[in-house]
Amino acid sequence: MSCYFIAQIKIHDRAEYQKYLDGYDEIFSTYRGIVVAVDEEPLVLEGEWPFDRTVLIRFPDSAEARRWYESPEYMELVRHRHASSKANIVLVER
Repeated sequence: MSCYFIAQIKIHDRAEYQKYLDGYDEIFSTYRGIVVAVDEEPLVLEGEWPFDRTVLIRFPDSAEARRWYESPEYMELVRHRHASSKANIVLVER
C-alpha cells in the first residue's frame, strides 16, 4: 500500500537549511521514494499556510518510508534541518 510523507516546514536559517538540501539527493536516491512535489509558494485555497516549504513524497509502503527516515545516513543529515527549521511531518497511507 502506498505511503505518503508530507512535510510542512518553517525555515528560520536558510544557510543551515541549505546544508540539509546539499546532502539530501545522495541519501534519498538509495531508497524507493519518489518526490511528488516540493513547493515554497503553494496556492492556498482555504485557511492559512504559514510554512516556507511543503514536501510530498510517495513510498511503496510505510516500511520503506521509515527505513529512509530512520536510516543512520538520514539521521546524520537531518540535524541540519532540525537546526534550521521547524516542521510538521506525517506519513499517510493510501
